[in-house]
Amino acid sequence: MIEFFLCSLLTIFPDYLYRRYVQGKRIGREITIYSMWYELRWGITACLVLTLSLITLIFYFHPASTNVTAVFRTVTILPEKNGRVAEVFVSLNEKVEAGQPLFRLDSSEEEAALETATRRVAETTAEMAVTKTELAAADGIIRQAEAAYAQAVDELETKTELLNRNANVVTRREIERLQVAADGRRGAVESAIANKQTLQTKIETLLPAQKASAEAALAQAKVELDKTTVRAGVTGTVQQFTLRTGDIVNPMIRSAGILVPAEAGRAALIAGFGQIEAQVLKAGMIAEATCSAKPFTIIPMVVTQVQDVIAAGQIRPTDQLVDVQQLARPGTITVFLEPLFPGLLQGIPPGSSCLANAYTSNHAELESGHIGAARWFYLHLIDTVGLVHAMILRVQALLLPLQTLVLSGGH
Repeated sequence: MIEFFLCSLLTIFPDYLYRRYVQGKRIGREITIYSMWYELRWGITACLVLTLSLITLIFYFHPASTNVTAVFRTVTILPEKNGRVAEVFVSLNEKVEAGQPLFRLDSSEEEAALETATRRVAETTAEMAVTKTELAAADGIIRQAEAAYAQAVDELETKTELLNRNANVVTRREIERLQVAADGRRGAVESAIANKQTLQTKIETLLPAQKASAEAALAQAKVELDKTTVRAGVTGTVQQFTLRTGDIVNPMIRSAGILVPAEAGRAALIAGFGQIEAQVLKAGMIAEATCSAKPFTIIPMVVTQVQDVIAAGQIRPTDQLVDVQQLARPGTITVFLEPLFPGLLQGIPPGSSCLANAYTSNHAELESGHIGAARWFYLHLIDTVGLVHAMILRVQALLLPLQTLVLSGGH
């Protein structure tokens, strides 16, 4: 309607002035409701053509969308394992901080595992102390074995010397027995030394490894025990949280509730524009939005990102072929809009429905001075008609409460 009114001022109105003051035709006489088309046919035809061209020009270079939402993500409150609720720390719609406990599952099994792991660490520590004592005892055994071996060798050498001097004093059988005894004592010395080396290896390698394994098991047991207490991952508000003591929570079937992050949906708006405007929408474009939750307010925005794919064409591998006819519904181009200044989205609840316009700007090209007169006029025309779309958005912002509360029966 606004476009038609503006175009009529340039077409129908001058045509009427020509008929009235040049040809002398008057309304109610020569110009009647029956002769209006014939008398004003040039102005009416030009008005219709100009209106259609203007509407096309405005909506193409300054696209609008009614599919604008303050999209936000929720966090599902779930434990990492099944369990029965033992204690609930928060209530419905309560604001929580990141890391704050929400509820706790029954942890008797995890506590028993933690106690077992603690005892295992203590047992390994005690074994290390005992092994050090055994190592000290091993030194005494080595000295005892070496003394016995030295005595056996001394006795063998003495009897061998006597045999060499007088064969009738010592028999060869006695020498052989002493040799065997000396070899046995030497084996006892080697065995004692090997036992000491085993104890040293046990103290330096085996027992530390066992203690490290026990400490790792203890740490794992603490982690498993900590998992029984479900905490808030982010700061936000707990919604749909009706959990009570004794309930069974299953991460595959039943969640405990939903956590809405504090900053969710308050940083940007997400708009869906028509596919025909894919060549016009660019990051950096100035935009405006008005939301039902905040009427009579125009929010200056900027396009920060334009999604380079359209969701309507997505497929995933299944056991059935996808017919293209199933993808016939046209999708929209997803555009991310952020406020020009911080805090402009305050008061707009996440999930609000909004309207948005994006405006093409050719200021840089116009200021470059390297374009012709026709191009200069065309770009000026494109930037100027954006004012019409801005007026339309403001009219929509004014009429939005009336349309919502009265005309649509929203009351």
